[in-house]
Amino acid sequence: FGIREHAMASLTNGMALHGGVRPFGGTFLIFSDYMRPAIRLAALMRLPVVYAFTHDSIFLGEDGPTHQPVEQLAALRAIPGLVVLRPADGAETVAAWRLAIERREGPTALALTRQKLPVLEATVERAAEGIRRGAYVLADPKPEAPDLVLIASGSEVALALAAARGLAEEGVAARVVSMPSFELFAAADPAYRDRVLPPDGTPRLAIEAALSFGWHRWLGAQGDFVGMSSFGASAPADDLARHFGMTEEGVRSAARRLLAARRSA
Repeated sequence: FGIREHAMASLTNGMALHGGVRPFGGTFLIFSDYMRPAIRLAALMRLPVVYAFTHDSIFLGEDGPTHQPVEQLAALRAIPGLVVLRPADGAETVAAWRLAIERREGPTALALTRQKLPVLEATVERAAEGIRRGAYVLADPKPEAPDLVLIASGSEVALALAAARGLAEEGVAARVVSMPSFELFAAADPAYRDRVLPPDGTPRLAIEAALSFGWHRWLGAQGDFVGMSSFGASAPADDLARHFGMTEEGVRSAARRLLAARRSA
């Protein structure tokens, strides 16, 4: 297609309407803005088109804020009928792709990183079912009564796990939840949602390298967010993580503040 993102999305709609193929298109996540009218129509017509969006956060680095998506995830999640999947590692990506191919009732968008990510131990066995339900527990040192729930998607899931290990050394039992899909988790059985995110007021902290818009649905009134509140910047990914507070210590500090606020309430 070349650098014609809107044409690509429009043509994949036409291919889906014609039938006989399962069309997909791929580009940087930032360019989903150019595709939005066609994506919206795919959702409206319930076309089984798949979009593979890469370079899904500020961590693409030196290309700078013109190419660093911060509001695009929220914009895509706002489209009714579009399922957005942001997998955390290779195992989740395989499960997400399988779900996208099997899904027939509407379009699916995959948001994938530029940077390399570790394979997370728990995802190998749990990703297939976890992806289908939209969110699932990856780590839970105190299943009956966690002190805190860390919720993350994509590349920030590994960060949440690292922060949870650090918090454990401080005596804080943090459950870690991978939430690759808002839409699928919202459609899950309410009892399952309550098992993943306790409804008892346990503090929740979300981590995502994007704007917080939409996350408060899962955080509640007492939750907090570690992520972006502005456009990005041009710098190596590690420098950007430090600058915007998306580091293990940044997450731990936010967790401490959240727990302190809970104790003083």
